[in-house]
Amino acid sequence: MIPRVVLGVVLTVVMLVVGPMTYVYLGSRTSKVAVPPAKPTAATPRAQGISIPGTMYIAQSGAIYSFSAGRFHQLTPEAGWMQPSLSPDGSTLIAVKATPLYSDVWTLNLFGTPLRRITNNAAPPRLKYDTGANHWSFYPRLSPDARTLWMAYDQPKFGYDVVLSIWAMPSSGTVSQGRVWTNASDYTGGDVQPVPVGNGAIIYTKFDYGPDSKLVGRLWYTNRAYSAGRALTGPSEDCRNPALSPDGKQVAMICTYEKQVSYLAVASWNGSTLGPRTLIITNQMVAQPAWAPDGSGIAYLAPGVGSGPFQLWFLPRAAYAPPTPPAPTPTPGGPYNGTLPSPSPTPPVVVKPIQVTTNDGFDATSPIAWRG
Repeated sequence: MIPRVVLGVVLTVVMLVVGPMTYVYLGSRTSKVAVPPAKPTAATPRAQGISIPGTMYIAQSGAIYSFSAGRFHQLTPEAGWMQPSLSPDGSTLIAVKATPLYSDVWTLNLFGTPLRRITNNAAPPRLKYDTGANHWSFYPRLSPDARTLWMAYDQPKFGYDVVLSIWAMPSSGTVSQGRVWTNASDYTGGDVQPVPVGNGAIIYTKFDYGPDSKLVGRLWYTNRAYSAGRALTGPSEDCRNPALSPDGKQVAMICTYEKQVSYLAVASWNGSTLGPRTLIITNQMVAQPAWAPDGSGIAYLAPGVGSGPFQLWFLPRAAYAPPTPPAPTPTPGGPYNGTLPSPSPTPPVVVKPIQVTTNDGFDATSPIAWRG
């Protein structure tokens, strides 16, 4: 019989060896979903499998990155930078820098160097921790003439009822020169994501309670400060994230239909009214659609797997725009009397979205900026 002391020593050695080895083995079988996202500049494999036109600007973990020619470049440190947009001429970036107590809108050059802080939302030092004295700005956009800065801003606010409303201010001025444009509903989160659509008008996302008392998003239109405006989508559609196409004739959006889904939808736009919605992608949790500057497709964010972090995807135009049918040709050998025969129909080509990145984790609340 083995003495108890020897047996104890043997069992201790077994535990010390087998325990760590078991942990290592199980770790090798752990789902990649649990692995922290890599920085876009260090991701493997690099996003070089697709040629995307122009340069894209995208946020991850408080930093803004550019993406062009299949490579990412980090433009800002990981210091609360988010929600980039571009000046109309594409020469500068407009972005938000958030802190735990407030956020501000900044102008940066295309290399990520801050040029000017447009807002100054920090409370005076003696009121540093006063929630009513600090303010928040989000989703900045410049008007087509670059003279007006649109943004979601937390004024007016009353105690703990803090909602965002759409504001317009001179891009070269201060918030004190700005005007509130929308009347946000209390205890909803408010009005966000303004998109200038020409003639001094905007579309934006309004969060409110629908007829069934559920909090939903609707695309909304207004062309006058503090007017009621009007809804472009219904409460049952629950739509948000509007993006205007380069030619100004279509709007991409995200609609959930009050379910745990997130569809990519596209509708025609005539300057004041949306056409019927066409659902383009219905099998992914889509966020933040952005049109290619040359009209060649739509980029968006969605998880690569199940509940994984959000990756960059690209949907070629052929996936949602029907091809132009070829013109019928006359019968060889002379003139043709009557209507020319139509060509034989060809089966449609199924075009699927392309996953551009595999192990990043982009900010799904931060729009994508894209210049040609």
